[in-house]
Amino acid sequence: MKALLYVATGLVLWNLVTFGMMGFDKHRAKKGGWRVPEKRLFLCSFLFGGPGVALGMSVFRHKTQHMSFKILVPLSIFLDVAAVCAVIWFVKFR
Repeated sequence: MKALLYVATGLVLWNLVTFGMMGFDKHRAKKGGWRVPEKRLFLCSFLFGGPGVALGMSVFRHKTQHMSFKILVPLSIFLDVAAVCAVIWFVKFR
């Protein structure tokens, strides 16, 4: 049970990081300068950070007009949820 708490805490912290990345990238887009590469945002999204990226898109109104973000961020969330469900099913029914 403790392991589940650690994993959940880690996921929440990671999604706070990905949310912050979207805010940072939006700030840099307004001010100019170095930006977070889209590939990195997608990678973080597919590595269980999709909810943070999606929330960042909504809150900061950032990347919302990019079709790639409209498709790939929800897909990353779906695949991450499917992966978690598969692991839970495997652990429970092996």
